[in-house]
Amino acid sequence: MGRLLTVWNFVRRHKYLITVLAFIAIVGFIDENSYVRRLHNQREISRLENEIQKYREEYNESTRLLDELEEDPTAIEKIAREKYLMKKPDEDIFIFEE
Repeated sequence: MGRLLTVWNFVRRHKYLITVLAFIAIVGFIDENSYVRRLHNQREISRLENEIQKYREEYNESTRLLDELEEDPTAIEKIAREKYLMKKPDEDIFIFEE
């Protein structure tokens, strides 16, 4: 009974401190909208925005190449030579790796 009385006296004296610490624990770590999850979600949003930017640049480059292919018939030959290493029958291709 003596220990229970000691605990009760401690809780009664420090009730505001215990309440504030419980609130910080709930808001900071336990709650569904906790500060830790908020930081994690913010990092995920940042990563996804960077990925969106990368895909937009890739889309713009592909669109530019498509427009170039529609306008210039020699562009098909250029792309076939550069990307797919195609050649004319009487040519030799040399590939240099760094």
